[in-house]
Amino acid sequence: MAAAPLVEGTADDSVCFMSAVEMARLIRTKKLSAREALAAHLELIERVNPKVNAMVTLVPEMAAAAAAKADERQARKETLGPLHGLPAAHKDLVETRGIRTTFGSLLYKDYVPAEDDLIVERLRRAGAITIGKTNTPEFGAGSQTFNKVFGATHNPYDLAKTCGGSSGGAAVALACGMTPVADGSDTGGSLRNPASFCNVVGFRPSIGRVPSPKAPFAWSTLSTSGCLGRSVADLALALSAITGPDSRAPLSINEPGERFARPLGRSFKGVRVAWFKDLGGVPFDPRVRAIVDGQRRTFESLGCIVEEAEPDFAPAEISFRILRAWSSANAHGAQFREHPDAFKDTLKAEIEEGLRLTVRDITRAEIAHGQIWRRFQAFLGDKYEYFVLPTSQTPPFDINTPYPTEIAGVKFDNYIDWMKSCWYISATGNPAASVPGGFTAEGLPVGLQIVGRNQEDFSVLQMAHAFEEATGFGKRRPGVV
Repeated sequence: MAAAPLVEGTADDSVCFMSAVEMARLIRTKKLSAREALAAHLELIERVNPKVNAMVTLVPEMAAAAAAKADERQARKETLGPLHGLPAAHKDLVETRGIRTTFGSLLYKDYVPAEDDLIVERLRRAGAITIGKTNTPEFGAGSQTFNKVFGATHNPYDLAKTCGGSSGGAAVALACGMTPVADGSDTGGSLRNPASFCNVVGFRPSIGRVPSPKAPFAWSTLSTSGCLGRSVADLALALSAITGPDSRAPLSINEPGERFARPLGRSFKGVRVAWFKDLGGVPFDPRVRAIVDGQRRTFESLGCIVEEAEPDFAPAEISFRILRAWSSANAHGAQFREHPDAFKDTLKAEIEEGLRLTVRDITRAEIAHGQIWRRFQAFLGDKYEYFVLPTSQTPPFDINTPYPTEIAGVKFDNYIDWMKSCWYISATGNPAASVPGGFTAEGLPVGLQIVGRNQEDFSVLQMAHAFEEATGFGKRRPGVV
């Protein structure tokens, strides 16, 4: 299917919608300065952000000083990092030294950290220039980006719809050309759902690929930091900067980040791909199902052998729900007791559930977690290299709806029930990418999810890149710009 042409705009827009790879090359060859790149992005942010509310805290003076320093370093012929001079936006769950970090909560509306989180530190070390923070739901809970500090972030393809979450502001900022580099995080789909809703690429890396040295549950495999991009190559470039081992994180993967800077091309002739069925009765909006199923032929055209097959995800139902509630209670339980009215209803219910858990409950969840991990690794063993399924079970929904309560006639009781196609995969711990997979008749983006074998992150990006090249859906830009 031919992609729609880029939306025409100003000369500055052409800089902003340039790939991160190309922008980095132009800066490195002195055909574009860091100051020029920053100015173009700040101008676009000023013009477009009021429509979508993706960037919630801007630091133009700090960024201008950093861009000037970047150009001076280049003039002195100093060694440059892979992201030298590229603007970067950080999710408002990530602590940034000297820059307000609210976590989407009124409890932290004036909080300014004294230190950077590791992912910010690594991006800056690679030469990226912080321009600000992107919006997120309260404490990152839920895949709908709204909070009482900054309000809601709108979908750039339809301002009446949600952008997803919890890395919703990041996905919108990328889709609208506000930044070429954006970080995020993912527990139940927070790097993948917003990518699906905003027609960008989101990638949940293997646990330990982006270490979390401050994680209170150091051995937990539910949550991970990562990034998004307008293309797989752009995402891989950012990933090369933020991945790599850290001795403070016990699950840290001892492989250098530079490996993600390698060429993404490869042959997929004879590669076996498992195509989802219904995930054991999970409901999908018919529009999503039709679009994703329609792309089976794309994988076949790449030379893949595609078969309908999926493992039993029943243990994920047990493990993810309990461990997520336990994590929420640990993270917010003390503040919840002091300020119960400061939490939104869905998060409050999850914290209360976590506080009620018993040793037996946790034991049951850990056993189930081991079961789903072993089951999925056996499934993606010698027979299949990839598992393909929809990223989200529904297209973007109304921005005034906190979460879908029904899909295809199936009603939900919990605010995460509509996200199973993502958090089932989270429970396995395997790397997974959401890549643009097409559009509904209303013009709403739909993402396709590619899951790979344990710790074979680069392989997932290679397949996502091949799909992206074959379809071109990611080249279609939102009219809001």
